[in-house]
Amino acid sequence: MIDRRLFIHFDWGLLGIVLLIASIGILNLYSVTSNEETTGTPLYLKQVLWLAIGLGAMLVIAFIEYRFYTDFAYIVYTTAVVLLILVLGYGIITSGAQRWVRMGPLTFQPSEFVKISLILALAKFFQRYPGREGYSLKHLAFPFFLLFLPMILILKQPDLGTAIILLMVFFSILIFVKVRWSSLITLGVIGVSILPLVWRFLKDYQKRRIITFFDPDLDPLGAGYHLIQSKIAVGSGGILGKGFMKGTQCKLGFLPEQHTDFIFSALGEEWGLVGCFIVVGLYFLLILWGLRIAVGSKDRFGAILCFGVVAMLFWHTFINIGMVLGLMPVVGIPLPLLSYGGSFLLSTLIGIGLLLNVSMRRYLF
Repeated sequence: MIDRRLFIHFDWGLLGIVLLIASIGILNLYSVTSNEETTGTPLYLKQVLWLAIGLGAMLVIAFIEYRFYTDFAYIVYTTAVVLLILVLGYGIITSGAQRWVRMGPLTFQPSEFVKISLILALAKFFQRYPGREGYSLKHLAFPFFLLFLPMILILKQPDLGTAIILLMVFFSILIFVKVRWSSLITLGVIGVSILPLVWRFLKDYQKRRIITFFDPDLDPLGAGYHLIQSKIAVGSGGILGKGFMKGTQCKLGFLPEQHTDFIFSALGEEWGLVGCFIVVGLYFLLILWGLRIAVGSKDRFGAILCFGVVAMLFWHTFINIGMVLGLMPVVGIPLPLLSYGGSFLLSTLIGIGLLLNVSMRRYLF
């Protein structure tokens, strides 16, 4: 039976921010895909359907006692890893990448749910206090195993963007749970030293994207095309934008991946600098709201859980916007609640459900 006090303490502010960003995303998606000829359901209607499914999942996650998830954290993580293995054996190949699994009429991307499962597993592991000095390197062997196992499987797909998000979320949680500074410095030195090895294992197109980040004109019709067109779209929007449904870069097909990775470019063209500031402000408010919930949590598991979700949202937003503005290499990372994608939207709303869960129970323990 659901405690009636949960409804009294329901975080309507967080839900309002999420619905506002998601509504802007659907409007933007409608605009950028309005002139595309489709034989099936339009993308914006599919996004509405996934939003409805995601909101339902979010509420279910929110009303189940979050401490209940500690018993199943490793089971959820193991299930997510098994799905990644199934992707390598039976996944659908699209545009040279094998990232999706078909189950009946639905196609979903398991790597999106690995992010949530990793956060759950790390929260369970780190819920015990490390003592006054913090965690040392010998304490981190198991957490690194939890990170590298799905990371290697995701890189095999290949999906560099999701692997980067896992890495950034992992190190964000390490800082939050109090790892010794000497250990963090050691890890940083090791990370820098293996960069040449990582470069060797990157695909050719991934290397070209990084090289053209420094000079897009080296390959303006190839690897640098996305970045050049994105900057043109954002810059052409000016202060107030060209207006809703009037983006020429989108309508004429110059802007690639305009409904997924480069949705913010389309937003900048039609809504201008003012629209971009409003959307960035909403994301900033969402991040601060999540941090407030993490700080106010009554137990360590809830705090780490919330901080992990906030880190996931922050790095997705920070890297995506930096990518479309030419401040970061193009790595294929979507924008939460704005980019099209059923699996990504569902996993994002599950994360929001965990934030709501901890927020509602701050006053009950």
